[in-house]
Amino acid sequence: MEQFTIQDSDYASLRGKVVVITGASSGIGLATAQLLLDVGASVVNGDILEPTFTHPNLSFIKTDVTSWPSQLALFAHAVQKHQRIDHVFANAGIGGRANYLESKFSESGELLEPSSATYDINLRGMINTAYLGLHHFRTQNPPGGSVVCTASASSFQGFSIADYGATKHGIWGFVRGVAAGLRSPQNPVAGIRINAVGPDWTESGLVPRQFIEAAKLSAQGPEVVARKVALLFADEARQGQFVYSVDGKYYELESAVFAPATKTITSVRQVHEPLNSADFAEAVEKVSKQSAA
Repeated sequence: MEQFTIQDSDYASLRGKVVVITGASSGIGLATAQLLLDVGASVVNGDILEPTFTHPNLSFIKTDVTSWPSQLALFAHAVQKHQRIDHVFANAGIGGRANYLESKFSESGELLEPSSATYDINLRGMINTAYLGLHHFRTQNPPGGSVVCTASASSFQGFSIADYGATKHGIWGFVRGVAAGLRSPQNPVAGIRINAVGPDWTESGLVPRQFIEAAKLSAQGPEVVARKVALLFADEARQGQFVYSVDGKYYELESAVFAPATKTITSVRQVHEPLNSADFAEAVEKVSKQSAA
């Protein structure tokens, strides 16, 4: 696994770009918004909380990522104000809300369904943000743009908060699947990319400094994650990557670790040559005919 560094010059090309961020009023989203504004980008912040600062190139629209109309309004605002969208940071998220190792009952004694709030925000909400970005990238003139999704170190390792870990596994699966589709020869639109950031312990709204100190954790600042988000926006060669950061150090895991491991284990076909939709449809049709016979 090869470590790499990020220089300020790596994302200088983001000057003048328009970026939509969900959850930019605190934590990683806030640090990313501030970095982008510093390099001359325009930021549209969709959050349930109002930002604590103002900037000429920052606009805010109150957004609940679990609400489709609310997200539609966020993107409509960005297009109306800036005429196009260059990048999307699907970032809004919460911590775990369900404990599957305890039983909770209603007043009548019926077992209660565990909370789905973390799935609604971290998975469904984030996927809808990414989907809206992809839609606008395909349909605007000229087409193109990139999405970065906030995954986590828990996307690829065990984590005791099961619902949170499940959503972060899901986000990485979504990014990998969309990236495979974008690489396909059947994809009619070039210049669209999707990547993920996977922070290890990071000071944020979810992991406040008091918790870090009480748990005696080694945690990085949110600006560390902001720098890799900006890099993934700016570097047009990066597609379907998972950039992990720990203690302020950066590692790309998909091409360096996950893909080679999968190739070694399966030995079936090249990981970066996914079965395209036409081949898949043909295979399904053949199986269906054989079953009918």
